Amino acid sequence: ITNFICHELGQPMHAFDADQITGGKVVVKTLPAGSKFTTLDGKERTLLPTDLMICNEQDGMCIAGVFGGTRSGITAQTTNVFLESACFSADFVRRTGMAHQLKTDASFRFERGTDPNGTVYALKRAALLILELAGGSIASELVDVCAKAIAARTITVKDRNVNRLIGKALSRQECHAILRRLDFEILEETADSYVVKVPGYRVEVLQEADVVEEILRIYGFNNIPLSMSVRTDYLAEFPAKDINKYRKAIGEMLAGNGFYEILTNSLTNVAYQQKAGLTFQGEPVEILNKLSEEQGVLRQTMLFTGLEVVAHNVNRKQKDLKLFEFGKIYWKDDRGYHEEERLALYMTGLTEAENWQRPAQNVRFADLAQQVSHVLARSGLQQVTQETVPHPLLEYGVQLLQGKRLIGALGKVKNELVRSVGLKQEVFFAELSADLLFNAASPKFVMREVPKFPEVRRDLSLVLDKSITFAQIQEMVKNTEKTLIRDVTAFDVYEGKNIPQDKKAYALAFTLQDEQKTLTDEQIENVMSRLMTAFEQKLGAVIRK
Repeated sequence: ITNFICHELGQPMHAFDADQITGGKVVVKTLPAGSKFTTLDGKERTLLPTDLMICNEQDGMCIAGVFGGTRSGITAQTTNVFLESACFSADFVRRTGMAHQLKTDASFRFERGTDPNGTVYALKRAALLILELAGGSIASELVDVCAKAIAARTITVKDRNVNRLIGKALSRQECHAILRRLDFEILEETADSYVVKVPGYRVEVLQEADVVEEILRIYGFNNIPLSMSVRTDYLAEFPAKDINKYRKAIGEMLAGNGFYEILTNSLTNVAYQQKAGLTFQGEPVEILNKLSEEQGVLRQTMLFTGLEVVAHNVNRKQKDLKLFEFGKIYWKDDRGYHEEERLALYMTGLTEAENWQRPAQNVRFADLAQQVSHVLARSGLQQVTQETVPHPLLEYGVQLLQGKRLIGALGKVKNELVRSVGLKQEVFFAELSADLLFNAASPKFVMREVPKFPEVRRDLSLVLDKSITFAQIQEMVKNTEKTLIRDVTAFDVYEGKNIPQDKKAYALAFTLQDEQKTLTDEQIENVMSRLMTAFEQKLGAVIRK
């Protein structure tokens, strides 16, 4: 019945076993710091000096507005019931709930405010429902410790402010009709304003703008005409580069490539980091009054919250995933607290399902690298180099740099980290600094006429040391021939049988084109000959013929 009253009237109540109230008195007070109290969930809690308690003459019976205790609650043997209905301070209730990590229906309502004049009505209704449904009799008179009713809040509303804030001229009759339907009373009127009395249970309505909001809410935003011009009372400065537009552009490109955007919590479990012995830049930022250890610190990497999403989907038979997220990481050091925006990409499962033409194809590092290159190209970022260095999160991978600035890293996630969230399949992950990408980007695209003369493709197969990256290959090709080579791509990378253990085989495709004339066989052979010589002399390559 008390729960019903709470949902019906928004007034939390508590029922006590009257025979268990020592001394026959109920007192609202705080107890000394360090006092022990066992709540209904069976947990013993250490009280703070700011915790408001409902007590008998000797002990606490209930944490006021939050949770009841085990000693005086209703049981199957209860024959005498004491009902309590109160209006507790939102500050006290919120502070206590956060300190003890308690969230209840009662604390939810008290934290947002309850009607101080509704406590007596709720008490009487609960008593009458008990008589009607359970029998018994009323044993005492009602005791109200409030000397007089709390005066209702009154607010003066001006017609011109209503029309200015809404953006449309509404008649006073329309406004009054809406307010009366919401239990507001019109007390008095003048030529340009009127005074309204706010119902007691609308504790959030504090000023004139709140009343206007109530009018607009019922009138309907869809009934406000759009204006073709924008007027403002201040001069705003709009940045030449907008990171929100940048996020949208990158997000639309990734979505077009088959990715789904996710949004994860910035709070994560520090156990992920501790179990793997990981260290990151600075120290983790711990949450005060955290509700659980699983969400006890702010993340220092995007990986673990994303892996949780991957695991959630894989456990529901969605094993082929391409996900991306814009989010922030956090850390602290001697200079204070820091945050940085990141772009994370996750790929796992199959890139192509099995069919009658070809077998299934698992996600490879090259697939992730291709998507990252699209992000860099869409950002207009140039002169990005790669370095193969050990990474705490990756089995293998590369770091991306522009000059000395670290753009990010990509590669295959370490097996122990994947297993820590219950996954068995490989996961490829990239984490890029969205702040650096945005600030370093120069998306100035040059428009030019489509070439009139055909392009030519030539393929070349060679064996190189594993330590040589594709970025080094591109740089060498660029330095060897700057005019005729339009593009170089790797359409196959192979390691294994017939290839030395410290080597890997590349199959490269070169696109050649002259914008002024058709290329001759002699020109093409000359370029390819110089490229093969450069590969052998500068990179120690063995040309496969």
